[in-house]
Amino acid sequence: MIEPGDLVALKTFEGMPVQDIWDRLRRNDPAFERWSSRVPTADPQRDLERAAAVGARFIIPGDDEWPDQLAVLEDAGQLSRCGGIPYGLWVRGRSNLRHAVSRAIAMVGSRACSSYGEHVAGELSSGLADQGITIVSGGAYGIDAAAHRGALAASGLTIAVLACGVDVSYPRRNAALFSRIADDGLVVAELPPGCSPTKFRFLARNRLIAAITEGTVVIEAAIRSGALNTAGWAEQCGRAVLAVPGPITSRMSAGSHLLVRERNAVLATNVAEIIEATAPLGSALTQPPRAPQTVTDTLPPDLQRTLDAVPVRNPAPTNSIATTAGLDLPTTERALQALASMTLITQTPTGWRLPPNQ
Repeated sequence: MIEPGDLVALKTFEGMPVQDIWDRLRRNDPAFERWSSRVPTADPQRDLERAAAVGARFIIPGDDEWPDQLAVLEDAGQLSRCGGIPYGLWVRGRSNLRHAVSRAIAMVGSRACSSYGEHVAGELSSGLADQGITIVSGGAYGIDAAAHRGALAASGLTIAVLACGVDVSYPRRNAALFSRIADDGLVVAELPPGCSPTKFRFLARNRLIAAITEGTVVIEAAIRSGALNTAGWAEQCGRAVLAVPGPITSRMSAGSHLLVRERNAVLATNVAEIIEATAPLGSALTQPPRAPQTVTDTLPPDLQRTLDAVPVRNPAPTNSIATTAGLDLPTTERALQALASMTLITQTPTGWRLPPNQ
């Protein structure tokens, strides 16, 4: 009867018994005229039959399968004039929704993604799925589809949250992907079967993606991207927001970079960093990347300076190396002998040089 996230309905219906709401809608009560126009086409039994035909079910708050995480939407701010906890969800697939989102990450981004973005989405989703984390996205072209496929390739669990009915394949070219997700994961929608998507419904859908996950990873989002709306909902819900960097010349990464520069998103480059940012504080810390340590990294300063002064090809005498290194002759002689004992330099009849293999 109402659009997803209809704030006016939430306020009007607050505290009213469901049967009273339904009766007043059918009577076309003046306070309910906003929604009564849909009464003639409302057919709950038809909706349930359509859902059953594709293996879907309807769940409401209080059901065993209802995700507790959605409660955050009661207090989360409003974006795009929508918000609030959904009255119910249509769920297609064999998995239990509550269990599926016990550890879940949202992966969102541009529909018109580059090969780089598609590759990154697939790799990160596959890696997270290997760690037992459910990948949640919106089933769209581009980053969404790559994220779903990455999780499926790793035999992981993925959830597509749609802005239409669970029996509607939108976009149509992803029909096979939706079927596979329904077989091995879940397809979820707030709208009843048969409903088509609209721009507002996409924006309302984004709040569900953000709320049921521990964090949202944005990959390749332009400045005016729906993925940024999902990131905004994640912020409102107190969830982690992460952004994958891209080329500074790419418009498709401008929104991702904006999240890092202006909205304190965590820059994410690998699976470990995503897990660290979304896990309980201090429970999954990562070490910053470091280059492998070499023998020369641990040399004392005088040996470092002497080694730097030893030529690669033409051997140099000790006094020439001392001058280049800026050290006195006795210190240079001792350093050269120490470096030679470590086989870091070679002595020839005409002086010192680095070994041929260096």
